[in-house]
Amino acid sequence: MNRPPIALVPGAELPARCIGPITQTDIVRFAGAGGDFNPLHHDTDYALRAGLPGVISMGQMQAGLLAAWLTDLVHVEHLLSYAVRFASPLAVGETLELSGRVESVDPDTGTAELSLAARSANRAVVTASARVRTARAN
Repeated sequence: MNRPPIALVPGAELPARCIGPITQTDIVRFAGAGGDFNPLHHDTDYALRAGLPGVISMGQMQAGLLAAWLTDLVHVEHLLSYAVRFASPLAVGETLELSGRVESVDPDTGTAELSLAARSANRAVVTASARVRTARAN
């Protein structure tokens, strides 16, 4: 499918999305899909011994949720690059707040640079940057 790119303007905030609260089932399903069976993601006693408040989600889960939200907005065929930084763990019961901002638009190339974040209780969990195609001004 080749949908046209959406129009983006510098400084625009992308429509936010909340996901959660995250459940143990969410984490186990992601572990099964991705093959990440680190006990930090399913064994509460192990996670507590490691100094965590309990089981945590894998960073790739939050990065994937952020990417899916972005591609729902801009359409996956227009995503040119995506880079993430894992900032803090996400525990069972927390809710993710996904947000983004258009940092710049290059009308010559028809691309936009975006800053993105997945936060829980005003704490960054994952931050990201993306480059996407945008509709060219007429």
